[in-house]
Amino acid sequence: MSDQLVRAISKDGYVKAVAVSTRELTEHARQIHRTLPVGTAALGRTLAAASMMGNALKGEGASVTLQIKGDGPLGRILAVSDNEGNVRGTVDNPAVDIPLRADGKLDVGSAVGMDGTLTVIRDLNMKEPYVGSVGLLGGEIAEDLAAYFVESEQIPTACGLGVLVDRDQSVLTAGGYLIQLLPGASEDVITMVEGGIYAAGPVTELLKEDSDPESLLRRVMSDFDLEILEKRPIEYRCYCSRERMERALISLGPEQLKSLIDEQGSAELCCQFCDNVQNFSREQLEELLQAMEKKVKKK
Repeated sequence: MSDQLVRAISKDGYVKAVAVSTRELTEHARQIHRTLPVGTAALGRTLAAASMMGNALKGEGASVTLQIKGDGPLGRILAVSDNEGNVRGTVDNPAVDIPLRADGKLDVGSAVGMDGTLTVIRDLNMKEPYVGSVGLLGGEIAEDLAAYFVESEQIPTACGLGVLVDRDQSVLTAGGYLIQLLPGASEDVITMVEGGIYAAGPVTELLKEDSDPESLLRRVMSDFDLEILEKRPIEYRCYCSRERMERALISLGPEQLKSLIDEQGSAELCCQFCDNVQNFSREQLEELLQAMEKKVKKK
């Protein structure tokens, strides 16, 4: 089954929820970045979270960026989603390998680090993007994200994220859910949400049984009558192109570009999200420089 996102609301109007299955896109990210298991799990969780948050945005071209910077060996983890839930991401140190936890599970918290920040950047194609940041609680990502919604947006939120890595280091299952209370929700509703989450168990086990995110959502929210609002495919999608890389070179400005030509003669640009490499010869760089200088003269 291909990766999917499902969005729903309880028919009583007190709870909204979204869930994703992301095995294929997480495996694609693993292959691009050659992550070892703990890096795969951390990046995979962040990609799933970004997808669910990105899909909630309104407006063509809107995007959300999740940046996790802890004091653990993985360094910065970055994931970007478009308004449909398609994602791309990267991690600073993909080859990190640390011991398993005492319970035999991947120690994502230690790899990310407990001291650091989770930053959310929402770009709605307005003058300035919305930026919110909170301190990390434990580096396991799901709890950190729930804390972000409570602290920065005052939305009571439950989040579950999981990535299960197979013995050959490929991704066996991946995905997650976000459950949020809407105005008017009573203590009884909160108790029902908490009870459903506890009874359902870990995300990875639910996805092993059934990779359909709707099934995941219905298991976690078993005490609610759900109305499905949207169900759509999602994928690992990078928007890089040679034209975008040209714009990156132009953004250096004439002086820096001239220094680059003088010092290196050519340029090789690599996309941090998909490892796409574009080479620019001396002649091509000089053409860009000439075009920039002509624009300056016209002004």
